[in-house]
Amino acid sequence: MRTVPKFVIGNWKMQARHSYGLQLACDIARGIKEVPPPSFMHTVICPPFTQLAGVHDVLEKEGLNSDVFAMGAQDCYPAASGPFTGDISPQMLTALGARYVILGHSERRQNHGETNAVIRQKVKAATAAGITPIVCIGEHLAERNEGRAASILASQIEGSLTRGFRGIVAYEPVWAIGSGITPSHEELQRKLTLIRSLLPMRLMTDDIRVPVLYGGSVTSVQTPSIMSIKELDGVLVGSASLEAQSFLDIIRAATEATLPQSSS
Repeated sequence: MRTVPKFVIGNWKMQARHSYGLQLACDIARGIKEVPPPSFMHTVICPPFTQLAGVHDVLEKEGLNSDVFAMGAQDCYPAASGPFTGDISPQMLTALGARYVILGHSERRQNHGETNAVIRQKVKAATAAGITPIVCIGEHLAERNEGRAASILASQIEGSLTRGFRGIVAYEPVWAIGSGITPSHEELQRKLTLIRSLLPMRLMTDDIRVPVLYGGSVTSVQTPSIMSIKELDGVLVGSASLEAQSFLDIIRAATEATLPQSSS
C-alpha cells in the first residue's frame, strides 16, 4: 500500500471575493464528502488572507479530517511579530487554522522582488511555526530557450530550501502559468528527474522523499498524464481551483491516475 502522500493544492491567488470563496470552500468540501478520496490523497486550498478565517470555519463545520482537506495561505513574513505593516506572520496563520503556506511563487519573486535568501528565511519561519512550506521553483521562457533551466532550478533549490527542509516543492515553469500551455510529457519527466537528483544534495540526505508537485495551467484533462510520472506527487492548481467542479474533477483524476500504483 502506498505510504507517500499525494497532493492536489488550489492557489486562489487574489481571486474569489469573500462570499464566493466561502461558498467555493463549502462546495469543494461537500464534493469530497460525496466521493471521498483515499487516505493518501490530500487536498489543500489556499485562499487570500482575508478569507482564511471564514474558510476555516466552513471546513470546521463540514467536519472533514484536516489530513483529507486542509487550508493553506499564499505567503507569510519571516518574523513572528513586529512593526511590519501589511505583513502576516506564520503564527498568525496557524491561529487561523492554516496548515500550509505557498512560498516563492514566481509572482512573488517577480512582482515583489523576493530572492532565494528571503524565501529561505520564510521557510525557516513557517517551519518553526508548524506550517508546511510549499516552495515554488521554475524557469522563465528565455531561460528555458537559452538552455539555462537546469542551472536556474539548481540555484533556486540551493538558495530557497533549508538543509533540514521538510516541506513540499512545486515545479512551476513560469512560461506555463496561466498560459494554457504545459510542457510535453518528456520535458516534464526530464525536469522532475533533475529536481529529484538535486534535492538530496541540498538536504544532505537521500532518506527523505520531499513531495514534488507540478503547477502551470493544470486541468483535469492533463492530470492523468501528469500524475503518471513516477517522480511526481501531485499538482498545484491555479485558475481551475476557482470553480468547484473543475477542482473536484482534478482531485478525482489525480486519484484515479494514482490508484493502480497504490494497490501493488
